[in-house]
Amino acid sequence: MSLASHLQELRRKHQSLSEAVEQAQRSPGADDLQISEMKKQKLRIKEEITRLSQA
Repeated sequence: MSLASHLQELRRKHQSLSEAVEQAQRSPGADDLQISEMKKQKLRIKEEITRLSQA
């Protein structure tokens, strides 16, 4: 997998997680722990995108 396609895939995952977090936060019975884990995963992906973009 090329760097460009890997970055594109990471950006897609980040966007997907963003949408999942927003949807979960709007849900009345949302699990705060699950939302927190999604946010952490989203942050890790963003850090990876930043690291790879600077390489």
